Amino acid sequence: MKVCYSQYTFNATSYSVMTTVVITLQAFAGMWINAFIVSVLCIAWVKKRSFNSVEKILLFLGCSRFCFLGFTWVFNFLKTMYSWCFFIHPIPQLLAAIQSFSETSNMLVSACLCGFYCIKIANFRHTFFTYMKVKIDSIVLWLLLGSVLLSLVISTLSYDIAEKTLYSHFNSTTQRDSRKLSVRMDERFLPMFFTIGFVLCTTFLVAFFSALLLLFSLWRHKSNMQTNSAKNLSVDAHIKAMKSILLFLFIYSINFTQLILNMIYATKKDEHVTFVISVFQYIFPTVHSLSLILSNPKLEKTLLRTLSYLKCKVCTR
Repeated sequence: MKVCYSQYTFNATSYSVMTTVVITLQAFAGMWINAFIVSVLCIAWVKKRSFNSVEKILLFLGCSRFCFLGFTWVFNFLKTMYSWCFFIHPIPQLLAAIQSFSETSNMLVSACLCGFYCIKIANFRHTFFTYMKVKIDSIVLWLLLGSVLLSLVISTLSYDIAEKTLYSHFNSTTQRDSRKLSVRMDERFLPMFFTIGFVLCTTFLVAFFSALLLLFSLWRHKSNMQTNSAKNLSVDAHIKAMKSILLFLFIYSINFTQLILNMIYATKKDEHVTFVISVFQYIFPTVHSLSLILSNPKLEKTLLRTLSYLKCKVCTR
């Protein structure tokens, strides 16, 4: 019996270490990519003292994703290695609030980027599109501010739920109380799940309809330009924006599935499912940010120059 117990303890420890190593590699790779975006844009701002609308969105997106990856890594690391920290007030409440804020702002700003590409590039003669093309640059900051305020609302809700759940946990001592606690936890998670689910569906619909409108605009533009054999810059802009948004939709679908599973298994203990959720949690903010670098000539050029410099430094040693 003692041998079996010690073997189980060893396996649990090995599993925890493996999970932490995988999550750490993913998190720090994503943090480096997003920190690169932020640093390049900040250096460019110091030189020219101005930002265009795309750079504002990319800067905010890089900051939110860097914070999201960092705080999510801290949350998973403490949950795996130092689970006792979640019984110390107010560590679990703060971690839940900060993680909810960074995750929500990440999704909202990503949707803003897709909508911005659609409005700036799509060619429609409708009054709404004409108005938005003129006003989009001036309302970008308001969109980002709205994303921050909505993220603060959801983070406040997360803090309140974590506070009540932890208080109920300390007050439950018997098995009957623990069963009641499980029901109460599910009930208290419902408002947050509904709010987060609404935000996720909204951001997904924004990206989906942006891709649909760009595809329709590209089809109309190409049909109008069939007689012109010369290369058209508008077609290239459509195709680049389409590639970026379609990649966003593909990665977002994986991220959406991960978030749904995370909400389903929030009150259940399944190590294998938790590990899969944790792994897929870092795919969206890492891969999408890398695709944004490769689709931006200035960021791509700086990245290649940085990598060649690091390669020369390594070779000279």
